[in-house]
Amino acid sequence: MSAKSVVVGVDGSEHSHRALEWALNTARGLDAPLVVAHVRSEALQLGAARIASLGEPAEIPDSVLDGVRAWIEEQGGNVPVRYASLDGSVPDALLAEARTARLLVTGSRGRGGFTSLLLGSTSRALASSAPCPVVVVPHEARDVSLESGATAGRILLGLHPEETADEVLDFAFHAARQRNVAVEAVTAYRLPPSPVILAGPPAPALQIPPPLPMDETPELVTETTRRQEERLRPFTERFPDVEVVPAVVPSDAAGRLVEGSQSAGLVVVGRHRRHRMESLLMGSVAHAVLHHAHCPVAVVPPAPPASA
Repeated sequence: MSAKSVVVGVDGSEHSHRALEWALNTARGLDAPLVVAHVRSEALQLGAARIASLGEPAEIPDSVLDGVRAWIEEQGGNVPVRYASLDGSVPDALLAEARTARLLVTGSRGRGGFTSLLLGSTSRALASSAPCPVVVVPHEARDVSLESGATAGRILLGLHPEETADEVLDFAFHAARQRNVAVEAVTAYRLPPSPVILAGPPAPALQIPPPLPMDETPELVTETTRRQEERLRPFTERFPDVEVVPAVVPSDAAGRLVEGSQSAGLVVVGRHRRHRMESLLMGSVAHAVLHHAHCPVAVVPPAPPASA
């Protein structure tokens, strides 16, 4: 497989099966090969190591991959598939497989995860540090077709005009073109603090501060809209066939993205670079969306810094 692959992590759980379905559809839509990666359990890894220490070939069947292979063969199609049975910790093994990947896809939780947790530790670790975009498919994700048409669902883009990297916008616009859907760009503006809060705590008779003067809001909306338009312009010019729906909202971009995810095909958010450091981290918006979105979420890292 010379082309960059779509890599999906599986573990036999229903969560990973949904991720597998999404990844297979995506690979088919992108005309890209698919890598199905399963990190073997510690017991299997230990057994294989003991057999190898005796000088025998450690060919232990991987029942998870066997089941996935049978399911993919039932689906038909001509997507090239490679099956990878991996050793090591789950995050480290999948991150190594994703070094040359086009996209890494994972379920929201793995086998044995607490049902009360919407996002497992492995998915969180991958979204925070993978070298390629990571798509986390939640358990309740709809079956979104990647073929053209309105049924594919629009792309929701979390856009901070000064902080969102070009790679994030590029990913969102390419995804929208592939699906023949619109990009809804969501940008939040910060409301200034209430004069009552600045002056001190409210008097006992006035427990709720008065609302912010409404004459300040139009200026904030106008300025935020201008900044958003400027940030989007290079991409609207490159992708004239992609419809863009601008959305400027007060303060809570994450809330708007989570609410919109109920009818979207994909939410796209960026991963930020720490100030004066090479490591990456997820911002509060990406973190909140990953935990609460109803559709798949793509976390896109910025390009690595140029070497000195």
